[in-house]
This record gives sequence, C-alpha cells and structure tokens, in this order.
Amino acid sequence: MTPVELSRTVLRAVRRAVDDGELDVAVPGRTSVTPPGPGGCGDYATNVALQLARPAGQPPLRVAEILRERLVRTDGISEVVVTGPGFLNISLRGTETALVREILRCGHRYGHADRPTGRLVQLHAPHEVRAVVVMDAVARILRSQGALVRTTCAGRPAPEWADILGVDIDAYGTPDAPAPLDVNMRPVPAAPDAPAPLDVNVRPIPAAPADPTPLGRDAARWALLHPALHDRPRITADHLVQRESNPLFRVRYAHARTRALTRNAADLGFHAEPGDTDLHLQGTDAAVQPTAVPETVVQDTHDTTVLRHALADHPRILQAAAAHHAPDRLARHLVTVADAALPFLAAVLPRGAEKPSAAHRARLALAEAAGAVLAGGLSLLGIDAPEHL
Repeated sequence: MTPVELSRTVLRAVRRAVDDGELDVAVPGRTSVTPPGPGGCGDYATNVALQLARPAGQPPLRVAEILRERLVRTDGISEVVVTGPGFLNISLRGTETALVREILRCGHRYGHADRPTGRLVQLHAPHEVRAVVVMDAVARILRSQGALVRTTCAGRPAPEWADILGVDIDAYGTPDAPAPLDVNMRPVPAAPDAPAPLDVNVRPIPAAPADPTPLGRDAARWALLHPALHDRPRITADHLVQRESNPLFRVRYAHARTRALTRNAADLGFHAEPGDTDLHLQGTDAAVQPTAVPETVVQDTHDTTVLRHALADHPRILQAAAAHHAPDRLARHLVTVADAALPFLAAVLPRGAEKPSAAHRARLALAEAAGAVLAGGLSLLGIDAPEHL
C-alpha cells in the first residue's frame, strides 16, 4: 500500500464512521499521511482525528479510536496505535515490497500525476537569471503534477541562459505587451469544470551581481535552486568539488552508485527483485546457484526505515513543491534521500564468498528505487543524473 492509497483508506474509514452514525462530520476531500514524528511508531501517521474532533463534537482520542477500529480491519494494515492527543500510527504489511514495486514500475515518473488536471498556470519572471531558472524548474514540477504551464520573461533571455543553463522560455515581454511566441500554440479548449487559470510571478532573491554560468549547467542550477527563494544563493566553486560537504555531489554520487550496483550485480548473475532486505536465508537458492552449493547466510541487517520513508514521501514533496512554487523543497528532499541511501548501498552486493541471495536481490531493488527517485528529481530540476561519477 502506497502513501496515496493509505490516504484514501483513511478517508474511507472516516466515511464508514459517518455512515454508521458514529461521526457527524463532512468527509474531508483529502488527508495526508507522513512518517511518524517523535513518540510515534509504525510506518505512517495521520492527524485526521485531531482535525475532525471539533466539528464532530467529540474528544480527539475518541475520534481516533473510532477510526482505529475500522482501519485495523483493512487488508494490508497490520496494526494501528493511537499516540499523543490522537495521532493514528499505522503499520502496514509488506510496506517495503509494495513501495519498491511501485517506484520501479513508475521509474522516473514516480510521484507524477496520472493525468492532466486541466489547470493552466501562467508563470512570469523578471529579467534576472535566478528568477528565470527558478521559473523553469517550477514549470517542470507543475507539469509533473498535471498542469499546463506557459512561461514568460520580462525581457529577452540572455543567450547563455538557454545555451548553458538550459532555460526554456515560451515568450518574453511585459504582460500587457508580450513579444510574439516563437511557436504556434493551439491549446485544447478548457473543460467546463476546469480550474481557473493561475497567474504566478516568480521573484526569488536575485543572484546578482554574481554570474552562475561559469559553474556550468548542473552546478549553476543547483546553486540557484537549492536555497529557499527568500535566501540569497551562494555562487561559488564549492558546488563543483567532489566531496561530502557538497550536497549536489552527494545526490549525484548516490545515483551513480545505484547504477554501478546494477551493473555489478549483472556481472555476478543476479538482478533486482523487491522483497525483504533483512531476510535471513540458509540453504539453497536455485535461481542463482546449483542445488549442491549451500547459500551463505545473510547475517547482517540494515535499518532501511529512513530511506523507505524518504522514498514514500517523494510524491508529497512534489505536490508541495508544485503548490508553493518552491523547487528548493525538492532539492532538499533529494539530499535527504541520498544521505539515507549512501550508507545502505555499501551492503547491497554479496561480500567475499557470499552467494547472491533473496536479500541481496531485494536490496538491489531498493537501491534501484532510490536511484529512480534521485534521477527523476534531478531531471525536474534540470540537472543531469550521471551513470558514472
């Protein structure tokens, strides 16, 4: 069960409680599930009981217990614990396997909208390099969430903004006197129930007087996108160094390591298969070795909770980055994923005389899932995800 599916499951529990007469509230249109906070437990937590308590006229703990009784009987949920003032902490069955399968199925599009929303968003930026790069990244993220986006700049973009930084602008000029479009746009007419168009002015703190173009496309875009829009970007060569102190290096290195693991596993004769990464096996694995050779016991276990939560949180991060027009949220999330993945990647392949086991195949699948999230996120920021580094 993915976080999106779990959110729908929670809403169905609310609806059943309303239908049974135990809650007298309007069923919310949506609710969120997140990794448990301090004092929480399980795979995910939701504060929906706290949100419904006042309109329901009941204490939050009572609302939480009403929902817990319904959630715990749902297929795919193993346990529901109420903590604090009324948080529902949910443990799932087969969480890691389902999550990894979903990411590998979607690939770089994991977290993207299934279909267009019909929302037209008009982005406009002043004639300033950071504003234009941020607008370009926001447009990519909005499109990933199903929006139709048109971008304009107050003046003709400098040639190096496109040639070096990879910026793509639909038109330039002031909103009351735009320059002609270079392409013939024939938009599909909006449906009667389509959301109203949204006009957004993108105005981050400028990069001036610093010029980011000497850093090259990847480092320059990261330098402009990683800081929050209200923070002044730091345009220095530090973004080019290949050391752990450089967040961009950690993100790109983590992706390159996942690709190397896939190649190395192929050389060893096994491939990714979602499953239990901490499985203790002893005996025979006919899929990778003759029956006469006993398989080495996989004795080391690795806590993948932080990594799984970071991967599961990716769709929510994309939605938040699109809603707030804040690509820095995605950039910081990629750093979180990379920092959670790097210690785990060292334990993916067999060591010494070990033979590939189901646990190794499951670890490789989790590593490939992390690589897919990193590659997809970097692509939305307009940054290359290298196969080798």
